[in-house]
Amino acid sequence: MKTLVKYLLAATIALPAGTAVAQDVTTLNILMPLPRSSNFYPLLVGEALGYFEEEGVAVNLLPSSTTIPYVAFIQNGQADLAMLDAPQTFQAAAAGVDMKVLYEGMQRAPEGIAVAGDSPYQNVAELKGTTVGLVSDRDRVTLGISLDAVGLTLDDVTTVVVGEGGPTLANAIQNQTVSAIAGAVPDWLAVQAHGLAIRLITPEEVEDTPANSFVGATARLEELQKPLEGFFRAWSKGMYAAEVDPDFVAAVSKAAVPEEWENEKFGREFLDASIPMNVSVTELSGDLQPEVWKKVQPPMVKQGAIDAEIDPATFLDDRFIASANDWDHAEVEAEIKAWRDANM
Repeated sequence: MKTLVKYLLAATIALPAGTAVAQDVTTLNILMPLPRSSNFYPLLVGEALGYFEEEGVAVNLLPSSTTIPYVAFIQNGQADLAMLDAPQTFQAAAAGVDMKVLYEGMQRAPEGIAVAGDSPYQNVAELKGTTVGLVSDRDRVTLGISLDAVGLTLDDVTTVVVGEGGPTLANAIQNQTVSAIAGAVPDWLAVQAHGLAIRLITPEEVEDTPANSFVGATARLEELQKPLEGFFRAWSKGMYAAEVDPDFVAAVSKAAVPEEWENEKFGREFLDASIPMNVSVTELSGDLQPEVWKKVQPPMVKQGAIDAEIDPATFLDDRFIASANDWDHAEVEAEIKAWRDANM
């Protein structure tokens, strides 16, 4: 927390944000964990079908590789929106940052616990007394929360940091050096790329965690109301495309980020793994879930991911949810078909 506060105090040089670059077009500066990627395909689809342009919005993704907390860029005005995971959101709220969660971009966590496809372990409770691998030390929290969900603690297992990389992870599982691995979707894909089938045994309580939510500065929400309404509506349309036609989304992704498709099999597996994380579990796309934000906090406090619980009402703001869902599904379906007819 002290580190976060230090960065927030230091990040005082503001750059123009939410700038109109042409008549009726507003550029939104957005900070996300990755550059354009299949992992966030709603952006790719929204751009391919012209949804952001229709809303008078141009998306400028800021460099994501930084050691400065993303919320600092929201506070100093360099970013109009930033994607934060749940711990980052709680830490920012506890530090007194005047920001709001506006839209849940990913309502299911990419982190989890994986075992070999033919492993005898069927659930996390059966890992008691075994050695569990961590892709990196940051995955200790994921493992701790998973164990807590079944009444165990980190003291009930032995942990070892296995390291990143498909061959390293695959060898650890194949050689039975570890019973399971705590990591995330990119790690599972890297393992599968080396010919090893895996199976997830992540407790549902861990999966149902807001993974990446769009956050904005409270003081700027009225100023940016129209472009933010347009951005979230375009994002929701892009999200829906995967429910209509995943092959269309794959074609859009391949054209937009060909570097992720140099290996066709990996590219499709990466997209297929990303779709369930992006498609909202709530009836309304991106809807806020106060009960979930409250439920996930006690395990995080236990694992030291956050210092104390905080009332979700202090940082959730659903003013954009209705407009984000105000569009015609049939129209989107027709536009997907038209794109397919012209490009596939």
